[in-house]
Amino acid sequence: MTKNESINATTAGPTGTTPTTAHRRRLGSTGPSVFPLGLGCMGMSALYGEADRSESVATIHAYLDAVPEGTNTLLDTGDFYGMGHNELLIAEALRTAPAAARDRALTSVKFGALRTVEGGFAGYDGRPDAVRNFLAYSLQRLGRDHIDIYRIARVDPDVPIEETVGAIAEAVQAGHVRHIGLSEVGADTMRRAAAVAPISDLQIEYSLISRGIEEEILPTARKLGIGVTAYGVLSRGLISGHFTRDRALALAPGDFRGMSPRFQGENLDRNLDLVDALRKVADDKGVSVAQTAIAWALSRGEDIVPLVGARRRDRLTEALGAMDVTLSPADLAAIEEAVPAGSAAGDRYPAAQMAHLDSEH
Repeated sequence: MTKNESINATTAGPTGTTPTTAHRRRLGSTGPSVFPLGLGCMGMSALYGEADRSESVATIHAYLDAVPEGTNTLLDTGDFYGMGHNELLIAEALRTAPAAARDRALTSVKFGALRTVEGGFAGYDGRPDAVRNFLAYSLQRLGRDHIDIYRIARVDPDVPIEETVGAIAEAVQAGHVRHIGLSEVGADTMRRAAAVAPISDLQIEYSLISRGIEEEILPTARKLGIGVTAYGVLSRGLISGHFTRDRALALAPGDFRGMSPRFQGENLDRNLDLVDALRKVADDKGVSVAQTAIAWALSRGEDIVPLVGARRRDRLTEALGAMDVTLSPADLAAIEEAVPAGSAAGDRYPAAQMAHLDSEH
């Protein structure tokens, strides 16, 4: 697929889909207009084993090139991904990309996670002074004079969200940030944040096997005019169709999936059974499991922009192919039957990390 080809997107609400040639979705009522699929860059630097730097840069370039001219791309990162490595990688990719592609590339950055020399996590810091400090370093690493969307990765339990968002709002006024985002917050925190300043989007896990936001969080976001950037649409590869029981035994040290409850023992067996059921639906449509799962996420509404975490060009090509998949009401019913809401086995994070999720409280 080239940037000049028409891409058929599934853009209606969750009750059905309508094929269109839309190349853009707006992040909330106040946020930017972007391509319907964003590129999550975390795996190029951390948590899934070693990545090839040259291939990572080539993958970012391929994503930028695949998006039609005149449409903004969305690169998602965090200043703690590889402890700065990911921002430097994105800076390299943008520096070596054509000027036109570079000008259309929007950066979405999470901050606030504290790291140790050994690579561990030591909590979160949402104090205004910390916000300004994190921002200064990110701007330097990215080589940019502004960040398009800035958000704290997890709510700091010791700092009111109003103070954290207020500090980002000051950065917006100063021109260092364009839009304010949130990450993994619940409905009440979202309302409090939106009372301080306009919020463009909520970044939160949302996939066929992670649908907790549908009850209260997603309706609240829509009521407030806040978009959703959905990460984990393939559940860290679990529902991509490429993950096997044997592969789980060969995960590299430090791979997040080695400690994720959904990838352990009987949980993994039960979850891969769901993937097998989804594969039957995908096979009937002549598309891949990953494309079916991504198309499902796209079908949930035009206010949702899924983030795909492709680390290689072949995986990116597969993900972009989901834009050509039209899901009929019958297809959606078949997917729902194959992977019912709440059918996943295991929490999406280990217990210690679940405790940091305001969205789960």
